Amino acid sequence: MNFTEINKNGAVEGFCLVKSLEVKKTAKGVPFLDLILTDSSGEIGAKLWDYKEEIHCGIKVNSLIKVRGTVSMFNDALQLRVERVRPAMESDGVRMEDFVPSADYSGEDMYNYLFDTVTRFENAQLKKLTLTILESNKDKLLYWPAAFKLHHAIRGGLLYHTLSILKLAQAVCDIYPSLEKELLFTGVILHDVAKIQEFEVSETGVVSSYTVEGTLIGHLVKGAMNIEKTGEELGIDKELLMLVEHMVLSHHGEPEFGAAVRPMFLEAEILSQLDLLDARIYEISQAVSEVESGEFTPRQWALENRKIYNHGLKDIKPKADLL
Repeated sequence: MNFTEINKNGAVEGFCLVKSLEVKKTAKGVPFLDLILTDSSGEIGAKLWDYKEEIHCGIKVNSLIKVRGTVSMFNDALQLRVERVRPAMESDGVRMEDFVPSADYSGEDMYNYLFDTVTRFENAQLKKLTLTILESNKDKLLYWPAAFKLHHAIRGGLLYHTLSILKLAQAVCDIYPSLEKELLFTGVILHDVAKIQEFEVSETGVVSSYTVEGTLIGHLVKGAMNIEKTGEELGIDKELLMLVEHMVLSHHGEPEFGAAVRPMFLEAEILSQLDLLDARIYEISQAVSEVESGEFTPRQWALENRKIYNHGLKDIKPKADLL
């Protein structure tokens, strides 16, 4: 744990995330808090013996706290005896991103890149549709993950995945200028927005489960439904709206991977291929980062059960250029 030692008797203090919390009672019936605290370096069990509900009610699961206490060994593991604790405050300058796996850029920076891209659209209808959906979902987009367990299952992962595909799409349009780039960019930016309704996500930006809606309907169909509803309210041309809906419904490529239909025009096909490419880049990079140079990963079921080789020639952790 990244605690600061404050004396030579094992006393430390620092900021951490409350991973779990349970009010228990001693053999004499006195309540105490049993916690697991975590930061970017690991986790530690902790006990707050002098627990008072009226004082410590602000200490909650998935909250950031400042804690002071003494570290000692218990059952062959380090344990923190909490002496003082309070919720982290804005003035402390700590960020959730420093305590959970997170995207390489802030949610605000990634959102602003997408938003600024759309403001330069010449097609007024695509601009209105995309900006309206972005603005109505901004608060959650800033920290939402892109997946439960697979690619970009990190805080801010949804915007990071979208940003990466948008940068790829911009490069493709530079090579093939005949593409309808604003339609492609619209599909890219909106293709996964309905994941906000598909997952249960805490303030940490980590998925805890699927919602009922996510399980029964899924983000492709729900995304198309949202686009149709918003488009009708805005008076968007029905055929243009249908093109955007088709891109969302088909971006998984094949029915066996969840697509409602296969892509049936060029920009839809490009979105599908770039979505797969970015997911594969992320999954392979994450897998090889966990083995030494010259070694193979365990078989990766999400990659056709392949073992992936870490050639070690370069750190290939992807980082989309935000500039």
